[in-house]
Amino acid sequence: MSTQHHPGDEMLWRYASGALPEPFALLIATHLTLCPSCRRTVDEYETMGGALLETEGGQPVSDDLRSRVMASLDQPILACVSDSSASEVAGREVDETASYPTALREAVEEAAHTGGWRRLGRGLEEMRLLTSQSGYVTRLMRISGGVALPQHTHGGQECTLVLSGGFSDSTGHYLRGDVAVADPSVDHSPVADEGEDCICLAVTDAPLRLTGRLGRLLNPFVRL
Repeated sequence: MSTQHHPGDEMLWRYASGALPEPFALLIATHLTLCPSCRRTVDEYETMGGALLETEGGQPVSDDLRSRVMASLDQPILACVSDSSASEVAGREVDETASYPTALREAVEEAAHTGGWRRLGRGLEEMRLLTSQSGYVTRLMRISGGVALPQHTHGGQECTLVLSGGFSDSTGHYLRGDVAVADPSVDHSPVADEGEDCICLAVTDAPLRLTGRLGRLLNPFVRL
């Protein structure tokens, strides 16, 4: 099934130019391994950027950034973290449905060493990634089939990439490879599809805020 929901052109352009903060860049790099359409767009932007640099001058993209980007795109589209060593690192057997693209694999293995999965509530777990990146929360989320997240809105931007399973909210239905982008105008309660855990990568640049009668009461005691 082809990807139906993509990040915006501005985000792809910022990624291609090396201007996207690392947490969002990790999400986009992972999305590119699953979405041929966005890979083509980024290739076009990189070509355009190279032409602009040649004609107008400017600061070139660093060799390190270009090497990391190209390495992530050259890897196989699916690289499953399913070998025994990875399972030991995570401290639990990795779900067969959780196929982590290579662009994400290093961050997951590092997080598994330092913290691993943490239960947040019934049918909901998270694993924090890139914890040294101040001002951002980057996490894998595992949502059991049929479970709804608490209704919430956003203090800034939230990008969510589905890695397996799927979820629905007021903005649409999202499956593997899809990216959901939310901002303070979105107030939603995502629900994982029945019959399968939904595993996704989510990045926020500001705290979430619970809404609804109960959520407003809990906000002073909850950090998301």
